[in-house]
Amino acid sequence: MAKKIEILGMGCAKCKQTHKIMEMAVKELGIDAVVEKVEDLEQIINRGVSATPAVAIDGKLVLSGKIPTLEEAKRILSKN
Repeated sequence: MAKKIEILGMGCAKCKQTHKIMEMAVKELGIDAVVEKVEDLEQIINRGVSATPAVAIDGKLVLSGKIPTLEEAKRILSKN
């Protein structure tokens, strides 16, 4: 079953960069995953995100408040 990777943020440049990096990491690792943007402020707040961009994998918040490097993104994906 594919992992569900969500990028939580209002569509700012940092959120777009995070989305691009997570997609690159998925491709490089060959993981079966779907990368989606979540830009609805109410959803973001309800998930307990205090700083964006944030990343959730299969509903679990794994990163908040910074853009991951490609290596960090791969590490996060490998652990989750």
